[in-house]
Amino acid sequence: MTDQTHPPSHLGKAGFETRAIHAGYEPDPTTGAVIPPIFATSTYKQDGVGGLRGGYEYSRSANPTRTALEGNLAALEEGERAFAFASGLAAEDTLVRSTCRPGDHVVIPDDAYGGTYRLFDKVEQAWGVEHTPAPVSDIDRVRAAIRPGRTKLVWLETPTNPLLNIGDIEALASVAHDAGALLVVDNTFASPYLQQPLTLGADVVVHSTTKYAGGHSDVVGGALVVRGHDLAEQVAFHQNAIGAVAGPFDAFLTLRGLKTLGVRMDRHCDNAEKVVEFLTEDRRVDSVIYPGLIEHPGHRIASRQMKRYGGMVSFRVSGGEEQALAVCERTEVFTLGESLGGVESLIEHPGRMTHASVAGTALEVPADLIRLSVGIETVEDLVADLDRALG
Repeated sequence: MTDQTHPPSHLGKAGFETRAIHAGYEPDPTTGAVIPPIFATSTYKQDGVGGLRGGYEYSRSANPTRTALEGNLAALEEGERAFAFASGLAAEDTLVRSTCRPGDHVVIPDDAYGGTYRLFDKVEQAWGVEHTPAPVSDIDRVRAAIRPGRTKLVWLETPTNPLLNIGDIEALASVAHDAGALLVVDNTFASPYLQQPLTLGADVVVHSTTKYAGGHSDVVGGALVVRGHDLAEQVAFHQNAIGAVAGPFDAFLTLRGLKTLGVRMDRHCDNAEKVVEFLTEDRRVDSVIYPGLIEHPGHRIASRQMKRYGGMVSFRVSGGEEQALAVCERTEVFTLGESLGGVESLIEHPGRMTHASVAGTALEVPADLIRLSVGIETVEDLVADLDRALG
């Protein structure tokens, strides 16, 4: 087991973009390389038994490329320590194993990502960890879903996937802590650029770094960022013991993506706002779901805890499921595909794709719902593409 740690960045309160580019890695003292090398090694020469160089002994326990990514993520989320995993779901499962035991209980969003629901419903429940769905926007119902003495985690997505509901991070942190539970925030949709849940009282941030963090649809990964030292030690042990870690090449690609996160997110938001403006004025669209709209029920809270409103847009079409499927199949600039957060725009039908696993449950999504991940292309082309696809 390594003693490798990831101390907070020396950059302190430097601006986000400065931290994104510099935190987690100093130029190589031998060559001056400004980008972390890909350390494609499984093991490390020891200077005598137990004489580790920099705490490295085996790359499941720690790898310098992964260390750089973890240091960068900790700085961006303003956390104590970060941990990089092979996928977002690997990060989630490791967190549950670190904090829960059979007989414990978790409160999850009633419109959670389908993969998260499947993890709790098919994997964690079989292990003995129960869950109760509750709407993240209703603090009283989240409080009522807690089982005193048994609830260990209150799990929050904000915005949620795919209905873009907003949870009040600060208020829900208080609810969780009053019950002796931890507040976990899946920050994938917002990214660290738009929202830092740990500064609002959350205990853990979860990311699918596949999405906005990587940003180029060329890497799969996940991350946990934690606020407290004791929790960091628990997660560090389980990350090593379970072993679902990010490989060095994946860590390299994700770190590369993070360096441009700020400029990309600004363009994602700019384009999403223009797409929302078009959709809200189109009579072929029944409703548009976007936290930036004043009529969105979570707009006030989103305005308080987010820098901007993100690049994810959901809408419901006139004509029901048949029309929703047709729109998804007609686009040419928007690519029909799962995932989100890449430079390219994606369109999907959640009910048949990312959220098929929640069909027939309390988390089932409307059949006429379309989800957009608005990319950074020329926005006029995106609007024209949707106009054609709506028919």
